[in-house]
Amino acid sequence: MNDKTETTGLSSDATEVRAQKLNLLREQIGDVYPAHFHRTMTNAELTAKYEGLEPDTETQDVVTVAGRVYSSRNSGMFMDIHDASGKIQIFSHKDVTSEEARGLLPMIDIGDIIGVTGVVRRTKRGELTINAQTITMLTKSLLPMPEKWHGLSDIELRYRKRHLDIMTNEESKLRFQQRSKIVSGIRRFMENDGFMEVETPMLHSVYGGATAEPFKTHHNTLKLDMYLRIAPELYLKRTLVSGLTDKVFEINRNFRNEGVSTRHNPEFTMMECYWAYADYEDVMDLVERMFSELAMAIHGSTEFAYGDKQISFKGPFRRVPMPDAVKEATGIDFLAMKTDEEARAAAKAAGFEVEKDWTWGECLAFVFEEKVEPTLIQPAHVTHFPKDISPFAKEVPGEPRLVERFETYCNTWELGNAFSELNDPEEQRARMVEQLEQAHARGEKAKQLDDEFLDAIDQGMPPAGGLGIGVDRLIMLLTNAPSIRDVILFPARRHKAD
Repeated sequence: MNDKTETTGLSSDATEVRAQKLNLLREQIGDVYPAHFHRTMTNAELTAKYEGLEPDTETQDVVTVAGRVYSSRNSGMFMDIHDASGKIQIFSHKDVTSEEARGLLPMIDIGDIIGVTGVVRRTKRGELTINAQTITMLTKSLLPMPEKWHGLSDIELRYRKRHLDIMTNEESKLRFQQRSKIVSGIRRFMENDGFMEVETPMLHSVYGGATAEPFKTHHNTLKLDMYLRIAPELYLKRTLVSGLTDKVFEINRNFRNEGVSTRHNPEFTMMECYWAYADYEDVMDLVERMFSELAMAIHGSTEFAYGDKQISFKGPFRRVPMPDAVKEATGIDFLAMKTDEEARAAAKAAGFEVEKDWTWGECLAFVFEEKVEPTLIQPAHVTHFPKDISPFAKEVPGEPRLVERFETYCNTWELGNAFSELNDPEEQRARMVEQLEQAHARGEKAKQLDDEFLDAIDQGMPPAGGLGIGVDRLIMLLTNAPSIRDVILFPARRHKAD
């Protein structure tokens, strides 16, 4: 089976017929792929303008539209053409259509892109229609549409041939239109809240800001190994140090050379921001306001369905410290334990398999992931994370093992991560050195200390709240998508031969 057959479900004979028609069209009209075509309306604008037109009514209005042919009936007498905004019916008949235009009809296949000029009417059955006066061939499609244009049934083919998926699947088309609306909504929300958008490098000579395996490349001129960024955090904090703005954000692409799943893609989108003179509780309020506004923009309500669940983005969200959530779910009181050994023993006694060198905080976080995460359906802020796994957050007053950090969960997924940011330069250096030693112990020999960032922190960074939002996962929720690959236009995939 060749690629064309796999894509469409039709034989190569169909493509040969189209090639023959292309040659005939070249002989008949010359340019089959013109550079320009002026339309006066989109299909949606046309539909809106004539919404009140009564059935069996013909106007005197002449309009020009363009789109892809999705259906053809009665030897082309009736065609449906779609543009990005919707569809319109085209009627061609000797009483209304020029002889030259009617001569094109046998050459037009489903999938071709045409321009039509004609008079607007509504049929007796109520279908808004254009009586074609002229027809212009704009693009001859050499490949048939997927069979019956009901959409692609092969999921992997949908991701590999995304253009066909969107072309034949209204759900996919709507989802990516909503994605654009959500990203624009995030940007608008942040700007309206006084945040300045900046752009930071994607190529880093020292990777950091998160714990993840990077993609590595090499700059020939600089003779320097570089890494695709795993997070923009350290550059955004330098921006805060500079005094350029007290509220900074970036909608950024990050790259992590790790696993692929329904919630993970090697490249993904985040919104990351830093807010001077604020703390993690201020950031919680910001998250709730943002999520509520986005839900209203997409659904007209703070409540919406995801699968068989009903989700509510109406604030305030539940707020629960991680040790309390674990104690409630398992009965294990980690705050009552004084040593790493006690924590490991308690976790093992409860049936959890923990590593022999895990710290108190690592044990707490593991039990949380196993027992609490799967229960977090409605949005909730889980606060007071262990300092062991949070090198950039400030300690909780009176409890030095915990930090002022929260993660926002919904549908059991982590959607956001936020800190009261550490700005003590000496403590920051000590934690980053410890983190570096742990990375080297794991075999990550390329990991380096970011001295330029530490130099900036020495200059003095104001107290701040920081936040990262997983945009792709948030879009999954808001558009009822089962996989992250359904909301990324061109997701990472295996080579076709694999």
